[in-house]
Parts: sequence; C-alpha cells; structure tokens
Amino acid sequence: MRRPRAAPAAIAARRTLLRAGSAIGAAPPLAWLLGWPARAQAQGIVGVRVWPAPIYTRLTIESDAPLVASHFLLRDPDRLVVDIAGLGLDAALRELVDKIRPEDPFIAAVRVGEPSPRVVRLTIELEQPVRPEQFLLEPVAAYQHRLVFDLYPVEAPDPLLALIRDKEAADERAARAMQDALGELIARVDGPGARAQPAPPLPAPTTPRPPAPLSAEQRARLDRLVVVALDPGHGGEDPGAIGPSGLREKDVVLAIALDLRRRLNAVPGMRAVLTRDGDYYVPLHDRVRKARAVGADLFVSIHADAFVRPEARGASVYALSTRGASSSAARWMAQRENQADLVGGVNFAATDRQLAQAMLDMSTHAQIRDSLRIGRQMLHQVGMVGRLHKRQVEQAGFAVLKAPDIPSVLVEAAFISNPDEEALLRDPRWRERLAEALASGIRRYVAGNPPLKRQRSA
Repeated sequence: MRRPRAAPAAIAARRTLLRAGSAIGAAPPLAWLLGWPARAQAQGIVGVRVWPAPIYTRLTIESDAPLVASHFLLRDPDRLVVDIAGLGLDAALRELVDKIRPEDPFIAAVRVGEPSPRVVRLTIELEQPVRPEQFLLEPVAAYQHRLVFDLYPVEAPDPLLALIRDKEAADERAARAMQDALGELIARVDGPGARAQPAPPLPAPTTPRPPAPLSAEQRARLDRLVVVALDPGHGGEDPGAIGPSGLREKDVVLAIALDLRRRLNAVPGMRAVLTRDGDYYVPLHDRVRKARAVGADLFVSIHADAFVRPEARGASVYALSTRGASSSAARWMAQRENQADLVGGVNFAATDRQLAQAMLDMSTHAQIRDSLRIGRQMLHQVGMVGRLHKRQVEQAGFAVLKAPDIPSVLVEAAFISNPDEEALLRDPRWRERLAEALASGIRRYVAGNPPLKRQRSA
C-alpha cells in the first residue's frame, strides 16, 4: 500500500509488513505476534490508505508529526476539499489518486494540488453527498500520527429495511431457480425435441429512493425470522493478531464469518447479518448497536487468539462477566480485544461516549445466562473439529458482548500465533468445518431455545 522510500532497514521492514495484501494467504516477510513492531522514525508522510465500505469510507494520512488540516464541501458536483498545511507535494500523497476503488460508494476520484507554497490540497470528487468527520489519532501500536476523514452518507440506510430486502431478494432468487428447474423437467417430459423457455430477465435495478417505513406485512415477516448478528473482529486500520507467516486475524475471521452467514441463510426462517462484510473498521459499540438495530436474537463475535508463547493452542468461547474474569487469561484477552478502538481508530469527539457506555452497561443476568447456554453448545461443536483451549465457557468484560438484550458470545477459533494452528486457519477446508460447527451450535441452541417475538428498534 506504500511506495518504498530511502529509509533504515527497520523502517523498510515495517512498511513491508503494513503493505501486505488483504487476501488470505498474503504473507509479509516480517511477522509479529500481534502485528505491532516497534515504531521507527520517518520524515513527512508515512503512508496514505483508503478503506471503502457500504456504511462509510475512511481516508487515513499517516505522518511522523501531527498534521494541521481543514476541509469544506462544494456542491454541483459534490466535492470535499481538504487543505493540509506545512507540506509539499509528497510522493505518498500523489499515490492517493490510484488508491480509489471503482466500488467505493462515496469517493469517485481524488486530485492533489498545491494552491500555495507548503499547502497541499486534496479535492475529493464524491459519488453522493456526505457528512465528513475529521479527527486526529495519537501514535499507537505500529502507527504514528494519523489524520482521518470518515465520509458518512447524509441519510443513513435503515438496517431493518436492508435486512428484509435482502431476505426478499434471496426468496426471489430461490423461486426463480425453482421455476427454471421446473421448466427443465417439463422439457424432458415433453420429449427430446422440446426446449425449456428461459425465464424472463429480472427487472433492472432502479435508482434508490428514500427508505419508506416497514409495512405491517414486512414487519410480520421479519418477526418470524431468527436473526443472528455475526461480528468478524478487527478490520481496516486494525489487522488484529498476525501469525508467524503473516496471516492476519482480520482477514481469516472475515472469511469464516462469510461462510457461516451462507450456512445460516440456508436455514429456513433464519437470517445472518454481518457487522462488517469487508476490510474496514467498525467501533466496538457500533457493532453492538448494529445488532440491536435489527433486533438480533444472537450475537457471535469471531476472532483468532494470540499469545506470547507460540505453543498455546486450541479454541475458546467467551461470554460476558460483570463480576470479574473467570481466569487471568480471560481477563488478558478481554483487555486486548477492548483496545481495538485505539488501533482501529474512533472519533471519540463525535461519539456520545456517555450514552454508548450507558448502553453497554445495561447487560442483564438473563443475557449472560443465555450467552452461557449458547456458548456451551458452540464449544461442544467446535471441540469436534479441533482441540479446545478451555473445556468450559470463559467469562470476562468484553465490550463487544455487552448488548443488554441479546445473548452474545466471542469465539476464538484457534491460536494464530501457533504455527500449526495458523496453518489450519489458512486452510479453506478446515475453515469450512469450523463454520459448519459454529452453524450447528447455533441451530441446536435455537431449536432448544426458540426466541420470543421481539421488540425491534428501528
């Protein structure tokens, strides 16, 4: 993601690590247990990154000293103009032009110029009107100073409406497949000379309109679904743990979650929703809020464990505890996962931290009781795939498990810091077995604990 520049060997190695591709199997030559080598000194811009996502796009400029920047919006056409003081036309900034992806829903293109000496101007051409947030992040882990721009849509999509439309589209595809199969059968019955008539093409997508409230029929249909929120940990600026050969936690847990979603969506009356479906970061409290917004019945956060000793191995399942951790290892794990916001990058100035904390402190004993039940089901099924690190559900104060009304568990699939288990996580066949084990645990829990009709928040 960065162009090499003249630098000491330590800086070059660090940049090689951060430049690693996002595909599973990409192995940088230097791997660190938690992905955080010691920070080296640099000059000027260290690198620029763009993280497009359906919910927002993040643009990050990393430098060896805090940057002073301002921005303003222009209309007809929509543009975001960013002026950064104290810089010349750095080569790394010029690279930003080539980092914009065609599928980015918010950024169409970027132009870089120098309107006056020592002032760099970024003109960001927008795909749609945005609500930009600008903030600075202090050095943490592998990162130096970061200037961040998060571009949000002016009108946020309705997650309930997105869920029901996704279900309706899946039903339509299934009906069309059945219709095509029926046509093939009729053609064979009618004789070898008969040919099945192709189904008429699906209507072309129309220009999105402002979402209308759910109809009574749609809401009733939604209430009949069992909704499972799947939460692939880390993402974007936060790679999570990194294995000995370079496998990144954020990549492998996303692959597992996508496979698990496919399996759960194949279960009649069940629908899975991801907190992230690509390589971008979602703050911890937003993951909880997303699950509550769609009235999720279960919340499953998926991670890959890491420890300072490479011999540590085995899968674990965690539930929330409000009375302290069940072990020192569980306490250490919760502290590590709860620090993800510092690495992933959260605009705390724009977040109502008091409200977010209040929401995360409302967890009930019933939620924890049900979390332990599903945790035991999942632990049993995962134990049939591989070794367990602990044979009971561990408990600690994980921030991402603090939905007050949703049974929530965190699954550590394996120790990515263990070379043998990193190889398992890299193996697609083993990941498929793990995803099926998780799906089986969820199905068994739901069968024995059918959810009541829920009060869903819009």
